[in-house]
Amino acid sequence: MSKKSKIFKNLGNSKNFQSNSIKIKNKRKLAEFIGILLGDGSLCLKDGIVNTNNRLKITLNKTDDAPYILYIKNLIKDLLGIEPIVKPRQYEKNTVDVFIFNKNIILFLIDEIGLKLSPKWGRAIIPKEFLSRNLGLYVLRGYFDTDGALVTTNNNGTIYPRLEMKICPSPMQNQFITLLNQYCFNFGVYKIGKGKVRIQLNGKNELKKWIKLVGFSNKKHISKIKRFL
Repeated sequence: MSKKSKIFKNLGNSKNFQSNSIKIKNKRKLAEFIGILLGDGSLCLKDGIVNTNNRLKITLNKTDDAPYILYIKNLIKDLLGIEPIVKPRQYEKNTVDVFIFNKNIILFLIDEIGLKLSPKWGRAIIPKEFLSRNLGLYVLRGYFDTDGALVTTNNNGTIYPRLEMKICPSPMQNQFITLLNQYCFNFGVYKIGKGKVRIQLNGKNELKKWIKLVGFSNKKHISKIKRFL
């Protein structure tokens, strides 16, 4: 094994780490992290599966998400007390993966928090605790920051913003709809094939309400909304 491979293997996988050492002090940050994982994240356990590691992975755009990559890295360190690996993909030059190779952390997120192993298709859920009025907003933030989009729409010469989230077929589809209803957002839900749905929040009023209640941690969204404020 090369020196580089050894470093890659050991980072984010400290032998001193124990699952019972995880003491979550900020449930709102944890809720945001859950939203991130439900968006562009994945959780895998090796147990009997060929070519699979004990792995947490978050996939991001190297250019558009540059400040957000650092935000997620710091979020993981604050929440889990561990340094994640940030690794650009060799053959997809604009894609970056944030990794943790630690079985105890993955088991903590599954057994104690209530997340599901990948794939998300057909099984992804928002753990019940994080559907509460106090925490649901942060799940929405994490999900939108990774898997949402702010679209500019021209309606007969009138330019207005539209917030969009696509959600794969899974229990979290209805859970996200429930959360948006809980905070009295006006939105539409549209089937886009293969069981997927697109949720749309149209117009400046909904954007302003989103900013007030949910907000953004990913600066790429913040830069896009300036023209509408």
